[in-house]
Amino acid sequence: MGGDGSAARPEESGTALELLVHGVGGTTPEKMLDDPRTVRITGDDIAAVFRRADDVDAEKGQRDARTGPVPEAYVWCNLTSGNGTRALWLLLLPFMVVNLAHWMRPTARGRKRTVRLYGLLVRLAGLTLTVLLVAAACEVALDLVAWQCAGTRACAESHSWLGFLSPDLSDGGWWSRPGRRLALAALVPAALTALLWYLSHRTWSAYESQQPMSREGDPEEDDGRTALGRPGFWYGRRLVARLRAAHTAAGLLTIAAAVSSTAARFDREPGGPALLDTLGRILEAGLVGAGIAVVWVVCRRGRTERHLDRRLDEHLVRRLPLTALLLLALAAVYAGWERPGWESQGRLAGDATFGGIASAQGLLVVALAVVAHLLYRTHPDPRAAMRGLAGPAVATLACALGGVMSGGVSQRMADWLDGTGTTILGPPVLLTWQASVIPLVLLVLLGHCAWLGRRTWRSGRDQLGTVESEYPAEPKDAARTRRIARTRAMAALTDRGPRLIGVTSASTLLLGAGALVGALTSHKTPGKAADGAYAFVESAAETAQALGSWLIGLGFILFVTWGRRAYKDPSARRTIGILWDVGTFWPRAAHPFAPPCYAERAVPDLTWRIATWTRATHGRLVISGHSQGSVLAAAAAWQLEPAVRKRVALLTYGSPLERLYGRWFPAHFGPAALTALHHDVDCWRNLYRLTDPIGGPVRLPGDCGPEVDREPLKDPLAYGRTELHPLPAQILGHSDYQADPVFAEERAKLLGRLQPDVPGPRSQDDSGRSSA
Repeated sequence: MGGDGSAARPEESGTALELLVHGVGGTTPEKMLDDPRTVRITGDDIAAVFRRADDVDAEKGQRDARTGPVPEAYVWCNLTSGNGTRALWLLLLPFMVVNLAHWMRPTARGRKRTVRLYGLLVRLAGLTLTVLLVAAACEVALDLVAWQCAGTRACAESHSWLGFLSPDLSDGGWWSRPGRRLALAALVPAALTALLWYLSHRTWSAYESQQPMSREGDPEEDDGRTALGRPGFWYGRRLVARLRAAHTAAGLLTIAAAVSSTAARFDREPGGPALLDTLGRILEAGLVGAGIAVVWVVCRRGRTERHLDRRLDEHLVRRLPLTALLLLALAAVYAGWERPGWESQGRLAGDATFGGIASAQGLLVVALAVVAHLLYRTHPDPRAAMRGLAGPAVATLACALGGVMSGGVSQRMADWLDGTGTTILGPPVLLTWQASVIPLVLLVLLGHCAWLGRRTWRSGRDQLGTVESEYPAEPKDAARTRRIARTRAMAALTDRGPRLIGVTSASTLLLGAGALVGALTSHKTPGKAADGAYAFVESAAETAQALGSWLIGLGFILFVTWGRRAYKDPSARRTIGILWDVGTFWPRAAHPFAPPCYAERAVPDLTWRIATWTRATHGRLVISGHSQGSVLAAAAAWQLEPAVRKRVALLTYGSPLERLYGRWFPAHFGPAALTALHHDVDCWRNLYRLTDPIGGPVRLPGDCGPEVDREPLKDPLAYGRTELHPLPAQILGHSDYQADPVFAEERAKLLGRLQPDVPGPRSQDDSGRSSA
């Protein structure tokens, strides 16, 4: 090879590569490579690998006088913060949160059925969120607008665009019949369902369609270490397509039930039309049958990870939504049929609908907690967040977030339609009860935050002496010492996150159950239900109701404002992208309408780049990951062939691998998984600072810990002014790890350890053997 003399072999030129992977929020290749002239080596506008212009042909020996490995930057920030349509992803926030709950299950070995039951319960909880969101759209469009406001003369007169729907203002026009008004209003929730389907399908083609590198499964992957190394883990196309069909059908069936149920109740009254009554019962049977089919599809086995599954359930994916769409069309025709004497009065069956959804969600969360506890008992992990109950807690918050969004939309629409509150009845009383408990939840949360603040202040005070002892030779500055100690104490708040989530979810579950009981037993708003009680109770109920309505309205306005700003402002869109960086690492296993999993594109990208470069050059490679980039680097290392994995080194810094992922996702990043990663790669070194609120030690058990974790880096690098730092050194925290000389030192050590394993001339004795 190389007989034409055109280029030197990489092993002869000593080529080494450092593959840099950035963290949350993203950055530019120019900043990552510290060079204004960069060239895209491979990739597209969404994710790509860049090099300095002078390093494009480094493998051929054509490189400038720079020392050290050739730096390459993998830039993936556009996967989570791209054009303005990403602002629509805010609608998907509850779906993203419930999808996280799927991956938070405790570590379990030999409990496959229990693990499947855990996943099934989360998928069912995700299904209820879809039904809840569509039901909220039905509440606004069908109940508040078409049924109540259009059916009330005073409300319709104040909104001229509803005149053609009003029986009084249109003189009994064709569209003024109650069923036809409902059928026309059903276009709004149907459009929302279509939007959710479109967003899921569009991101599907951009993410899940990227196939990982084909390889045979490693038998050692079945020993319970982690599933992230399985060939099909980062290819969930089949499951997402199947769940998308089921959730789309569920949304359409929810609309069909809302449109047809009111007409069916009228037909069942004494003297009602017998033919329409029969047709209504047939339609209801069809809706029930289709609903059972949807639940069956969701209950089917979830993901296939042990091999790369390229199949699609095409008949199911196409026929189930089309069947639901046909039933919706039949429901619209059925409701729109002429029914003399039918008038819109009161509310639609919103309390029963939302009460049923809330009850189902509560039961699912409780069952999920029981299953999670059983899994945790089989293999207790003292570092696992909330003793294995993190998944149920997060699922509770997802349901609460969905309820707040639904209640906010309904309350604000009712206020806009009837600001005086005298012409229409407004939203279901259950939504008012749920809004009324928000101040109580916030009160509990603020109390806990105050307790955390006191603990943080005491922790900062206790660290003053420790900080001064780390800089013994420099004159002491009390203000400087307090700032460093306070930064360390604030960074330690991350470790108390499980307690905060636990308190919030527990109070939400208990108070939400109380709101459900109060609404279903009183059938009145909290203020009216407290009439005649003690003055304090009556005043508290009225205050909670008013304050809850105000808070939920404020939250809705902030939500819309944030989405509008994100649509127009790239910097705001990047802020939202940081949220998705953390929340969308995991595949969409529980909810198909969740924001897409960027790792299903990023991990195969890194795997292909590492495997092809090492295969072509036989050179040394260090995967250098910062923050979330370290998680992507670890996931890519697990996906490599064992032979390739043994020829790369891993350098992580500011890494949440154990501090966040190991605690919150113990089944996939627990001690066994991270210990296996340490043994699988050639060498691994982890850098962190005590002032970093995200990164931390990997904490491998036994002798493995010191091999991976270096002692905490100094931050700041200098306490006061020195010859090397004549100006006050900044407290870096989570950023700029490369500024510390330790970074280059550890990278050089990793490359030195890799050297003996690289095929090529390592000594005079084996040079001939390597060239053979």
